[in-house]
Amino acid sequence: MKPNKKQQCGLRQKHMAFSLNEKEYAVISAYMKKYKIENRSRWFRETIITHVLKSLDQDYPTLFDENEMRR
Repeated sequence: MKPNKKQQCGLRQKHMAFSLNEKEYAVISAYMKKYKIENRSRWFRETIITHVLKSLDQDYPTLFDENEMRR
């Protein structure tokens, strides 16, 4: 039996909610309209996860600090 698309990416059962003020909402709405983003949930998910992964990558502990590595 071949797994369907939902089974491959995992079911999304956890929900998060946040609020925006009018200006924030207007900026995001204009961005989505300009770039023709139709799936807001996917866009928010991808944007947030991308930011989190970049931050975690930058904060990853190293054996030497930045100054020692530049020598």
